Amino acid sequence: MAGHSKWANIQHRKGRQDAVRSKLFSKLSKEITVAAKMGEPDPDKNPRLRMAVKEAKSVSVPKDVIDRAIKKSQAGDGDNYDEIRYEGYGPNGVAVIVEAMTDNRNRTASTVRSTFTKNGGNLGETGSVSFMFDRKGEVTYPIGAGDADDIMMAAIEAGAEDTESSEDGHTIYCADNDLNAVATSLEDQLGESQSTKLIWKPNVTTEMDLEGMQKLMKLIDALEDDDDVQRITTNFEASDEVLAQL
Repeated sequence: MAGHSKWANIQHRKGRQDAVRSKLFSKLSKEITVAAKMGEPDPDKNPRLRMAVKEAKSVSVPKDVIDRAIKKSQAGDGDNYDEIRYEGYGPNGVAVIVEAMTDNRNRTASTVRSTFTKNGGNLGETGSVSFMFDRKGEVTYPIGAGDADDIMMAAIEAGAEDTESSEDGHTIYCADNDLNAVATSLEDQLGESQSTKLIWKPNVTTEMDLEGMQKLMKLIDALEDDDDVQRITTNFEASDEVLAQL
């Protein structure tokens, strides 16, 4: 399994073990508010909002929190957020993409740059690492949704590009512009997905040892402490033995 999938699993386990839930809920609520503000406040009529709500539900954000976030978008007096992507290198030269929503570009840029510097990395220019990733749509299903062949056939029928199946579940990839159509088709065939979102999928990976992974996790933890940072993607590759020791 590639590093991006492994990292998602590490984050999922970590999220159950420490006190990051409230911060995560806050970031997902911000995404919901922004998505609802940019289009219809109805997830059925707003694909971006639909994806944001599904991502929130996948980590058990309460329905009342989701509803409040949508209502906030209609208040007319909420903050306006800019979406910014930062790119840089972490320990061992691993590529890092940081996606942020901010009401103060200068503050966020300063904080992100300082965090990279303090944790053995360096912030680059836009485009400095994104060429090592492909922008893709990702739809995930639990292992009980079907066997690998069933999932692959459903994905082909839906117009997806690739599937990965493991003991952790099924992941279907598609072109970023096709995500809403593919996700809708898959749900008609397989039922509701666990998550539906746009991702940066590495096309080049950087092998990491235990020391490198420990440094990388320290950098990512520090970035995640910034309320403006929404999500972080890296292109690390690490053995199961290394991951088991984290």
